[in-house]
Amino acid sequence: MTILDAARLTIYLCDSARFHHKSLCDVIVHRAQEAGLAGATVLRGIEGFGRGGDIHTTRILDVSDHLPIAVVLIDDEGRLRDFVKHNA
Repeated sequence: MTILDAARLTIYLCDSARFHHKSLCDVIVHRAQEAGLAGATVLRGIEGFGRGGDIHTTRILDVSDHLPIAVVLIDDEGRLRDFVKHNA
């Protein structure tokens, strides 16, 4: 794969998302590694909102839950499509 062949898949979720009592972002990254994808990065946001419209932020004195997380996967488009198909 060359840089010209690379595609990016970004998955947005909240930091409290779980799958079988494990952090969902951890599960996604480990499955991506097992699938042999070229790369994965998890980015933690400091502020965001979703469908409900409530803003979640780290700026409030209380420790906020439901902060935004972006999991970015890199590989060629076909491999990313196969990964989603087998892990949906």
